[in-house]
This record gives sequence, structure tokens and C-alpha cells, in this order.
Amino acid sequence: MNLYSWVQIIFYLVVLLALAKPLGSFMAKVYQGERTFLDHVLGPVERFIYRLSGVKPEEDMNWKTYAMAVMLFNALGLLTVYVLQRLQAVLPLNPQGLGAITPDSSWNTAVSFASNTNWQGYGGETTMSYLTQMFGMTVQNFVSAATGMAVLVALIRGIVRTPPSSPHFQKSKIGGQRGIGNFWLDLTRTTLYILLPLSLVVSLALVSQGVVQTFSPYKTVALLQPTTDANGNIVAEQVLAVGPAASQIAIKQLGTNGGGFFNVNSAHPFENSTPFSNFLEMLSILLIPAALCYAFGKMVGDTRQGWTILITMTIIFVAFMSLAIWAEQSGNPSFTSMGVDQAQTNINPGGNMEGKEMRFGVANSALWATATTAASNGSVNSMHDSFMPLGGLVPLFMIQLGEIIFGGAGSGLYGMLAFVIVAVFISGLMVGRTPEYLGKKIEAYEMKMASIMLLIPILLAKVGTAIAVVTVAGLATIWNTGGPHGFSEVLYAFSSAANNNGSAFAGLGANNPFYNTALGICMFFARYWLIVPALAIAGSLVQKKKVPASGGTLPTHTPLFIAWLIGVIMIVGALSFIPALALGPIVEHLMVFGS
Repeated sequence: MNLYSWVQIIFYLVVLLALAKPLGSFMAKVYQGERTFLDHVLGPVERFIYRLSGVKPEEDMNWKTYAMAVMLFNALGLLTVYVLQRLQAVLPLNPQGLGAITPDSSWNTAVSFASNTNWQGYGGETTMSYLTQMFGMTVQNFVSAATGMAVLVALIRGIVRTPPSSPHFQKSKIGGQRGIGNFWLDLTRTTLYILLPLSLVVSLALVSQGVVQTFSPYKTVALLQPTTDANGNIVAEQVLAVGPAASQIAIKQLGTNGGGFFNVNSAHPFENSTPFSNFLEMLSILLIPAALCYAFGKMVGDTRQGWTILITMTIIFVAFMSLAIWAEQSGNPSFTSMGVDQAQTNINPGGNMEGKEMRFGVANSALWATATTAASNGSVNSMHDSFMPLGGLVPLFMIQLGEIIFGGAGSGLYGMLAFVIVAVFISGLMVGRTPEYLGKKIEAYEMKMASIMLLIPILLAKVGTAIAVVTVAGLATIWNTGGPHGFSEVLYAFSSAANNNGSAFAGLGANNPFYNTALGICMFFARYWLIVPALAIAGSLVQKKKVPASGGTLPTHTPLFIAWLIGVIMIVGALSFIPALALGPIVEHLMVFGS
């Protein structure tokens, strides 16, 4: 890489980590009921919402009630998106007259957006009306992200709160104090005070860079240079798809939703127009997950705990990002044999530029690919399917680690806390004592729930892949049937669905009944079968008294614990997926470079 590429990457990381503290501090205030600078404007709106909906914010919920509220609300959202797609042809705000979506695609998309996955088997500009994009996809982008953040906050309360009989008991400033909070209050405050203001700022910034935001019909424009079609007819004009894109793009990135208003996602010039819009969208992907780490530290009363988790995430992120950049910048030996110049110069980005935008180059493409799969975002500004084998392994393995390296909004951190519980429990076994985390004893029940959270995505990804590669329907649309890259495409698809990411090796034809149904099932269980055990851990911990730290207590804010946590994460990931990766990108790399 040249100096300019290094400067961009370092600047990105510095800005991301610098913003984590102020935004995290603000979010902690929001969730703890403390006054913020937005209270004068949004406080009356919040109280009106409670009156209108009949919500009593002071009512506290136990974990089962909280889980039931989450499930019912998300089921309603899923049903709404499904119905919108099926009735799209007769609904307003459809200037292109787009027809209804097929039942299997509607199911897949409804589950995808309700679960914060945003896997897309369709082309947005040729499939979805403005109403479906806004009232279906954009709304779910807000509330699915808010759901993940609400579940995280409930888990944090489980760690922080103690029973009334405990000497450490403190009455909460917001909601009740015996349970883990009120889902409707957490959902409302997350959306109103965090997601909406941030989305407004990012939307305006994107519009200033040329990202489209309009209700006008698609535009027909003359070509600067007429061409001919496959039948030899002269083509002198083209149709440019437009629409209310900027508002959806802002929340899709901030809420780690992913997806795209346009089919080619953030590689489209109307969705990602300039280097600044590219930087802003990449920053938005990891901004909230990074800030939530600091918010966690503030809420548990020890910011060192938040920084420990954030540093752990950043170390793993930088290591894999470096591998991706190296693999892509090294180039493709097949291109070398054809005389293609892959050397990086001031006028040539160099490396493997297949599937990448010239205006972004290798560094920004690999950085985006790592960021979007470190978070459960899934948006792309390049074609992951065209990466070199090891370059493609990076986003695939980042997903397979469980979407915890920053991860989704809220879901990434509660997934990481499951790994923390496992790491603390193992360390306790080593010294022969009951382990504890932040003063709460970690016992068999918490370990069982954490194990479920770790194992379900692994099971879904591997079982789904196995079924797909041995069935006629699964094999029918693989681009390279029988080859390692074809296997990688299927493994990527089910890993993405089973970890609520949404990106793809798009050489796989997935918009068909088999993949729409199978991937939809994976997305559903990967989201909600993790939320329930996370809330169960919160419900168990909130009933426990705090245990004073002693000489045998493992400090969870030290460099040693960071190294231990990284080791646990990598061992679980390697044991789970290295055999599968060996059949895909690893053997493909040996085939490409072996000779």
C-alpha cells in the first residue's frame, strides 16, 4: 500500500475510537434516565408516545415478560413487511408500477429486515416500491437495531442491579428496579434519542455529497455515446433509478442493518457518491457498536471494562483487515500471466481490482469488507465474490466468529459478553473456584445460556451448508458446482444468514424458493434464539447479590484478560469452522498459488 492508503485507514480508526467516548457517554445517560441536551425537544414527544400507546414506563419487567414483548413486537414487524410486499402492486408511492413480490422472496425479506440481517435476494430498484422501501425496510432498520440495543441494555441491568435485600441495592432512576427494565421504554428511547438524531445528521451529510433523496419517478436520460444491444439495435438513452435513498442508507449503516436501496449497494454512485460519503458510511457502520462498549463501562460503573472489550474488538479487527488488504494488494497471478499491470503507482491502484470501484481502490474496499462483516451490517462497496481466496476468507471468518467483533447494534456486545462469560468461567475452572464477573457469580445456568448463544449460529451455518450442497435445489444455482469457490459461496450464504450479517458471495443464485426459505429459517432462529438466552442470563444475574472482589477474583480489565479473551474467541472460531474453510477459501488459495 502507499502512504495515502495508510493515512486513510489510520484516520478512520482514530476517528472511530475518538467518537466512542462522547457518544457512549450520551447513550449511557439515555438508558439511565439522566438529562441530556435533547430532553427539552424530545421529552414531550416521548411522553406523548407513552400516552398514545398506553405504555407505563415505570413498570418493570422480568426477563420472560421482556422476551415476550420483544417477540410479539418483532412478529408484528415481520408480518407488516411481508404484507407490504405481497400488496405492493395496489399500494401508493409506486410510480414505476412494480408488481407484488413472490411469497418465498417476501418471507425471506420480511425475516431479513425484522431480524436486522438485511439479506437481499432481490434488486431494490427493480423490485421494491418507494412505500415498501420506506414503510417496510426503513422502519425495520430503526426498530430492529433498537431491539438489539434494548436487549443489550436489559443484560447490562442484569449485571448492575441487585435484589432489594442486597446492601448494594440502588433504586433505578428510570423504570422499575426489581427486573431488567421495560422493553417499550428502551425501544422508544433508543429510537427517539439515539437512532433518529444520528440518522438525520448522516442523511443530510449524504445528500450534500449527491446521494439521492426524492419521490420523483425514475429518470430517462440520453447517453453521451449511443451503443447497440444484443440484437444490434441502437440504444441512445437509459433509465436512471432514483428514490428516497439517503434516509434509508443512513439508518442501514448506523443500525448495522446493511442491505441497499440499489442492487449493487454502496458501490452505486447514487448510494455512495464520493470519498467522503464512503468514509462517512464506513464510520457509521462501526460507530454505535464501538460507542456501546464505552456506554457499557459507564453503566456498570467501571469504564475500564468497556475499554477492555473495545480494545479486544479493535485488535482482532485490525489483524483481519491487514490480512484482507495484503491479500488483495498482492494481486492475482492469473492477471499477471495475461500481462495486466498490478503494481501500485500514483495513477494505478494496483492489486486485485476485479469487482472493486476505481474510486475506492483496494484499501477502502478491503476496509469496508472487514468492517461490514465485523459488524452485522452486510452492506458492500465491492464484490466480495471477486476477492482473492484469503481476501474472501477474511469477511467470511469475521462473520463466523459470531458477529461479535463490534457486531450488530446491541447484538454484537451481548454476543461478546457471552464470550466473556465463557472466558471467565473457564478461568474459574482453572483455579478451582466459582468464577465471577463484575461482582456477579457465573454459575452453571449462565454458562449454559452463553453456550447456547455461541453454538446456535455455528449449528445453523454448518447444517444449512451441508443440506444445500447435497440437494438438487441447493446445487442448481451454484456458479462453480464442484469447485471450492462454489462451496465457499454456499458456506458464506448460510454463515451470513446464521449470524444476521446479510452480505454474500453473490455468484450464488439465492432468489429462489429453496434458498429464500432455508436462509429465512436461519435468519429467524439466529436472531431470536440468541435474544432469549441473553435475556435469561439477565434475569438470572439480576437476582444475585454482588460478591466483593478478593485475591482470587480474575481482573477483567487487564492486558492479560484481553489476551485470554482473544484466545477464547479465536479457539472457538477455529475449532468450529477451520475444517469447512479448508474445503473452500484455503484450498482455493493453494490451487491459485500452489504452482
